[in-house]
Amino acid sequence: MALTLTPALCAVLLRPAAERSATRSRLGRFFARFNQGFRAATERYLGAAGRVIDRPRTFFAAFGVVLALLFVLMRVVPSGFIPSEDKGYFAMLVELPDDASRQRTEGVVSGIEGFLKQQPAINHVVSLVGLNFIQNANQTNAAIIFVNMKPWDERTSRRDQIDAVLGAVNGYLFGMRNARGFAFNLPEIIGLGTNAGLEMNLQDRGVNDVKRFAALVNDFTRDANGSPDLRGVYSTIRVNTPQLYVHVDREKAKALGVSLTDLFQTLQAFLSTLYINDFNLYGKTYRVQAEAQPKYRQSPEDIGRLYVRGGGAGGGAGANQPMVPVSALTRTEFQSGPSVLTRFNGFTSALVIGAPAPGKSSGQMLDAVERLAQSKYAGQGVGYAFSGQSYQERASGGQGGLVFGLGLVMVFLVLAAQYESWSIPFAVLLGVPFGTLGALLGVWLRGMPNDVYVQIGLIVVVGLAAKNAILIVEFANELRAQGRSIREAALEAGRERLRPILMTSFAFILGVAPLLTSSGAGAASRHSIGTGVFFGMLAATTVGIFFIPLFFVVIRSLSERGLLRRAPEAATARPVAPAPAQGD
Repeated sequence: MALTLTPALCAVLLRPAAERSATRSRLGRFFARFNQGFRAATERYLGAAGRVIDRPRTFFAAFGVVLALLFVLMRVVPSGFIPSEDKGYFAMLVELPDDASRQRTEGVVSGIEGFLKQQPAINHVVSLVGLNFIQNANQTNAAIIFVNMKPWDERTSRRDQIDAVLGAVNGYLFGMRNARGFAFNLPEIIGLGTNAGLEMNLQDRGVNDVKRFAALVNDFTRDANGSPDLRGVYSTIRVNTPQLYVHVDREKAKALGVSLTDLFQTLQAFLSTLYINDFNLYGKTYRVQAEAQPKYRQSPEDIGRLYVRGGGAGGGAGANQPMVPVSALTRTEFQSGPSVLTRFNGFTSALVIGAPAPGKSSGQMLDAVERLAQSKYAGQGVGYAFSGQSYQERASGGQGGLVFGLGLVMVFLVLAAQYESWSIPFAVLLGVPFGTLGALLGVWLRGMPNDVYVQIGLIVVVGLAAKNAILIVEFANELRAQGRSIREAALEAGRERLRPILMTSFAFILGVAPLLTSSGAGAASRHSIGTGVFFGMLAATTVGIFFIPLFFVVIRSLSERGLLRRAPEAATARPVAPAPAQGD
């Protein structure tokens, strides 16, 4: 489409110089002054580029400083994975003491709902009492609350954004005396863990005692909350849940002829639930479960109301067998123990969740918990392993540099094929560090991490910075082939290609500028990729164009001297043996 319409547009818009001067309008006078000013700016650019070419040692030293700053920024800018987005909703986990009933949990949740409905940024609240969302377990003392926020266009102030709302809600939850809770953002990728922050599994690798292990986990969460890199660190392990343990006198049951299977099924059916079967009704499947009514299983003494059939004097089966009270065969004892015991990679584990502190990245958060676990708790038999989004961040660590390096190799191979030279592509690739430095500098100045979207932006900057260099190097090669000197060819190429370089570069820079201040859904990812691309192209355009002619002059001079190319072939070619004749 562009190749078809461009000639027609040129015929309509472009006019001869004499005709333009005769019919010059106000807009034409503006363009004339603009072209006059641009020509003056071009001459100043050529003068600066010429001075750079005349002082190669000085400006190669300056280029070394650029590389050093780039290396420092790569070490200073914190790492990240996926920025936490304002998705318009978040979740809350609430836990009461281990012996809390469902009715007590509902009362606490009602109070929390009242607080949430008073917040101007919150729209709807949905609560599920009796479900521990993190451990995926049914517990009467736990509840999960899903909070739906108002649309983004109604939440314009900073205090109505999700980070501020989470901070206010967590402040209210941490101040509760009858319960503990934690509000968290859900993961950015659905199914990748349970929250968008820390997901660490502490493992019992040598403690061999669940209560002592739980005490170490609580010490770990307390130390982690004291770290400046984390906030709201929370563990799900609970080992003080009241439990009623039933001791069965197996010898007595055997003496009375009572089947242990019947005894355990009786206890299960009346004190808990016993699955019977399924049946279909009106196109739906229903489950049949046997259980005693609540008033008959309120206390340990209710076990005395249960009976199991014994073997009888004759030892045969039938209705004449005596009924033996279950209380005669059992003894009850109250104990405390874990409500849910989980394993991770075969080890008894405790899930620890949390979030990075304000101004800290997820990479800094993971580094902090790793240092804490290795320095203080590894010697006590506590190991760790990440899961969910934290695991993916650690698994992909260092791969961004590999992808960036492969991108540079691909650009080099394409340019080598285009120029049919192994040396000239270096004049193009040496302009890439300016864009990379600008991108990382912009990310660092805005206090952002080097996450996946920034790394994608770096790949974009590589291509666009190489494009600017290609425009100069390509034309300089053609002028050199026409007999111009290397220095003259480089400066003339800069003169002819400066306008298209600035036009395309600033059109792109202004095009991505709205990403820097975007809001609404997906704003965090747009900030990451927009910041890297904007500042990267700004540096590559305003600084890199002064160095590209220098790189071309130096590399082309070395290439023509034979230092960066293969030795020329011998003047006398080696005789080639004639091919054997084909035929019978």
